Amino acid sequence: MRQYIMKRLLLAIPTVLGAVTLVFFAIRLAPGDPAALFIPPDLTGDAQQEAYERIKKIYGFDRPLHEQYVRYLVRMASLDFGQSLRQKTDVAEDLARRIPNTFQLGAVSLVLSMIMGVGLGVLSAMYRGSWFDNLTMFAALFGVSMPSFWLALMLILVFAVYFPILPPSGFGGSIFTWEGLRYTIMPAIVLGLGGAGALARYTRSSMLEVINNEYVQTARAKGLRERTVIIRHALRNALIPVVTLLGLQFGAILSGTVIVETVFAWPGIGRYLISGITGRDFPVVQASVILVACSFVLANLFTDLMLVYIDPRIRYE
Repeated sequence: MRQYIMKRLLLAIPTVLGAVTLVFFAIRLAPGDPAALFIPPDLTGDAQQEAYERIKKIYGFDRPLHEQYVRYLVRMASLDFGQSLRQKTDVAEDLARRIPNTFQLGAVSLVLSMIMGVGLGVLSAMYRGSWFDNLTMFAALFGVSMPSFWLALMLILVFAVYFPILPPSGFGGSIFTWEGLRYTIMPAIVLGLGGAGALARYTRSSMLEVINNEYVQTARAKGLRERTVIIRHALRNALIPVVTLLGLQFGAILSGTVIVETVFAWPGIGRYLISGITGRDFPVVQASVILVACSFVLANLFTDLMLVYIDPRIRYE
C-alpha cells in the first residue's frame, strides 16, 4: 500500500505540471496586454511608453515566453507564487486565508450531498416503483439539471428578499457559530443539490443490483432486521461505485465554487480565481489552478484508499 501511495504521488507531478503549463501559456496567449492595464490614465505620448516599458521590465513581461515559464517553475518549486499584480499582496498568503473558507463550504456541501443522495437512493431502491421512488428520481433529475447560478439567485430571492430569513451574501465565520451557519446554508445547498441528485441515482442503481443477491436473502433468512440487512450487507457492497462518484463529486464541488462563491460573495478560492481571470492577474490564476489540481489528485487518492477499506478484496500493487 505504501508503494502504491508513493507511486500515485509521483504520477501526480506530471498531472499538476501539465495543468500549470496549460494555464501559463493560455493566459499569456489570450488577447490583451496585462502591462497596459497598469499605466496611469493621465499619461500620454513618451511618458506613457516609458511607463509601459518600465512595467513590463518590473514584472518580467519583456522576457521571452519560455524564459518566463522556466523562471516561474523555479519559483513554484520553492512555493513562491509571487505577488498579485493588482493588489500587490503575496499570493500564497491570500490563498492561505481563503482555503479554510472554501474547505468549509465544500465540506458542508459534500456532507449534504452524501446524506441526501445516499439516503434517498437507498430508500428509492427499497420502495422501487412506488410514488416515493418516482418522486425521488424526479427530484434527482431536477438537481442534476438545474444551473447552479439560477438556483442561487432563486434561493436569494425567496429566502433573503421575499422571506428575509437568511443573509443574501457574504461570509459569517465558522460553521460552528450561528452566524456562520446562516451564511453557509444557501451556498452549501446550491453546491450540494446537484451532487445529491447524481448520488441518489447511482445509489439506487447499485442497491438494486445487490439487494436481491443470495447473501442478502441469507441475511434475511437468519431473521435479521431489515435495517440491519440493508445497512450491513446490501449498502456496504453497493457503496463501491458510489464512493468512486464521491471522489469525482469533490472535483465538481471545487469547480462549482467558482460560480457559487461569486454569486454569494464568498471569500474563497473560486472568487479569488475569477478576480484573477477578469483582471489578467497571472500569479493569482496560476496559483489557484495549482491548488485545485493538487486537490483533485489528493481526492482521487483518498477515494482509492476508501475503496480498500469498504471492500477488503480490493488490493493495490
